[in-house]
Amino acid sequence: MDLVSVVGTILAFVVIIVGTILKGSSLDALWNPAAFVIVFLGTFAALLVQTPGAVLKRAWSMLPWVYRPPDIESENLVSRIVGWSEISRRTGLLGLEPSIERETDPFIRKGLQLLVDGTEPDAMRSVLEVEVLAREHTDIEAAKVYENAGAYSPTMGIIGAVMGLMSVMQNLAEPSKLGHGIAAAFVATIYGIGLANLLALPMASRLKGLARQRSQMREILVEGLVSIAQGDNPRHIESKLQGFLS
Repeated sequence: MDLVSVVGTILAFVVIIVGTILKGSSLDALWNPAAFVIVFLGTFAALLVQTPGAVLKRAWSMLPWVYRPPDIESENLVSRIVGWSEISRRTGLLGLEPSIERETDPFIRKGLQLLVDGTEPDAMRSVLEVEVLAREHTDIEAAKVYENAGAYSPTMGIIGAVMGLMSVMQNLAEPSKLGHGIAAAFVATIYGIGLANLLALPMASRLKGLARQRSQMREILVEGLVSIAQGDNPRHIESKLQGFLS
């Protein structure tokens, strides 16, 4: 659990609630079903029009990363690569076969299998780097779904506010209702701007950062496996891979 992200999200809602109270408004003023439907469902509808289904599905599966980021243990990976290098120098590349069975990450399993199969270093790098780029592209595109939500929601908030003001204009004959009607109209603006700047855009930046970190971890793996295939010294491999971490 990433406590910083959890605290940030809670603090965002607390700021809005406390600010409303300090301004002399009631918390009831923050709730407006019509504004909620216009902003949240309107933003979601825009995303459905823009985004392919596969990207939406990936974006949804990545959402928990904001609060439970995937393990990115680069130091541990470097140690494991050095261990594989030492095994290959003692027993040959075929000695890595048991390591393949112990791995759960498909990318690591694929890389080790290429190594055991005796794939040429340049060919191995080419195959693995294509997958690294493809995975990073997929994750970045999924993260952009939340970035796009942050672009659409303020506009939907404005649409909600305008629709609310249209309703107010229809009741000019009843001055007692004007104040409440105008206040309710601007709730949609709060929803739109709040959704964008307190949730969607920060989440998009967070997910992009995690996608790049995962890509860097895969690049470390590619470089390490290629070095093993070239027969480099384990200490030389460790020194080279530590450069990624610095």
